[in-house]
Amino acid sequence: MRASEIPFLADWFAISFRWLILFVLSITLALAGSLSGWAIFVLALPVLWNLVMSVLAVFNRRLAGHRAINVAVDLIGAMLIFAVSGDVSGPALWVGTLAIAPAAIFYELRGSVISAVVITVLEGAFLYFIRPEYFANPPLLTLVTINAAAALSLGLLSLPLIKRLRGTYQELVRRRREVEQRIQIRERDRMRALSEMIATFSATLNYKTALEAAMNSSISTMGLTDDEATPLLCAFFLFEDAGLKYAVGRGFTAHEQAMQLPAQSGLLQEVLQTGEHRLHISDSCDDPELSSLISLHTCKAVLLLPLIRGMNAYGVLLYAHPSPAFFNDDRTELLVTVANQAVIAIQNARLYQDLAAEKERLIQTQEEAQRKLARDLHDGPTQSVSSIAMRIGIARKLFERNPQSALEELAKVEELARRTTSEIRHMLFTLRPLVLESEGLSAALNTMAEKMRDLYQQSVKLEIDPQVVNALDASRQTVIFYLVEEAVNNARKHAQASQITVRLKFITNDSSMAGLEISDNGVGFNVDEVMGGYDQRGSLGMINLRERADMISGLLKIDSAPGKGTRVRVYIPLTEAAEDRLHGAR
Repeated sequence: MRASEIPFLADWFAISFRWLILFVLSITLALAGSLSGWAIFVLALPVLWNLVMSVLAVFNRRLAGHRAINVAVDLIGAMLIFAVSGDVSGPALWVGTLAIAPAAIFYELRGSVISAVVITVLEGAFLYFIRPEYFANPPLLTLVTINAAAALSLGLLSLPLIKRLRGTYQELVRRRREVEQRIQIRERDRMRALSEMIATFSATLNYKTALEAAMNSSISTMGLTDDEATPLLCAFFLFEDAGLKYAVGRGFTAHEQAMQLPAQSGLLQEVLQTGEHRLHISDSCDDPELSSLISLHTCKAVLLLPLIRGMNAYGVLLYAHPSPAFFNDDRTELLVTVANQAVIAIQNARLYQDLAAEKERLIQTQEEAQRKLARDLHDGPTQSVSSIAMRIGIARKLFERNPQSALEELAKVEELARRTTSEIRHMLFTLRPLVLESEGLSAALNTMAEKMRDLYQQSVKLEIDPQVVNALDASRQTVIFYLVEEAVNNARKHAQASQITVRLKFITNDSSMAGLEISDNGVGFNVDEVMGGYDQRGSLGMINLRERADMISGLLKIDSAPGKGTRVRVYIPLTEAAEDRLHGAR
């Protein structure tokens, strides 16, 4: 059995003739009173056969040797009907047309003639052997005449019919091929445009360039005519600050490009919340936010595609057109693909920007560390070494005049050298606290507190929960140590505090959140004023605190006021669920 995508027209004509002949035969036999039980049974056989052929024709299928099998079955059916309907004495003397008509359609004139000869011979043999009393010249001649007339008339009529059918079939095939070629050309153009878009994405890390390539690719792959393309509006709206801002597009005015959409209601909110594209068809733009874009007021169809990847929502891709039927399923599917590719380009560009910003931050941190080290060396060991050299010179001069005073001066030099050695060791400790690597956070903080007391006479009180320390991995312990060291140093230098307290404990019952607090009873400061002027300041102490808090996914809070001391708090999530709650609350 073979199938075709185009209907077999000859089969449909043969089936139609067969139904017509069987219908007329049934009526004729019924009117003549010859519709006996055997006649009904025999008529049912070609009816069932024609039903099977009709089903095959509906599904455009053919049997192997389809035409020959049909002609053979029709000959058998015609012969059986001839036998049970009263042969030449019955009303169905013309039953041979049941075999002749399909043969004429399948094989034209030669088919009808051959079929007529075969059915005539079969009918004559039946009369000769079964009903010899009717095997006479007048009845037999009538039978031959009817079959011959049917063969010639149907055969001649089939010639223009089959010619027309062949022409129609060839036209269908030609149109089918043209449609397939157009589809192939369109698909090639679409794939080429998508390939160029992906190549552009790979070649640039500028997200605006990538988005322009995506927009141009989407328009070209839709295969639009000039009349369809001219009124088409499209734009990428990306999140910036607290809303959506126009990034790239076509058809929007300069005023609309400067607008910000809050995405807190209407279609924008729905698309971003569900993560599914939305086609909105309306005679007027009645959306509470999109209605502010005057260019959309002439558009009856608006397609919104969310630019979302994972948990990150980057914005919305918008298309609009005056025709409500413009965005069919094929175009919508294509634009969804473009939006998905654009999200990847945006994500890559953002990651590159974040990497560049992180690189800049690391450079600034390194420079700040170098400046801090230089300041500490200048203010501490360098001054001490200079003082030691000066005092040794004084001691040498005193030794000649007053040996006792020289010994006292040398004692002071010795004390100063020891103090300088302690300062250098403290600086080396803060640069790389080996005790942190070997014994952990608690031991490192205790060592830092001791050095603060010995070197600077600064009291640092520690309240550290060992269970919290055990819940922290080594990298987090390192970050927390440097965060505490930065905050304590800030308090020592600027707060004039007599007491600095460091607390680390759980702040939730399920031990999923830890709290770090560094507080002092010093002079305090105006937080907004200090943080607002950091771009003009040389020190990055507060910024370092915030960045280190971000490194452990923490949340930094600084509370202070003049004369009321300072409290630095860091909320540290210990599980992913706690991290989601913390930053969701923020």
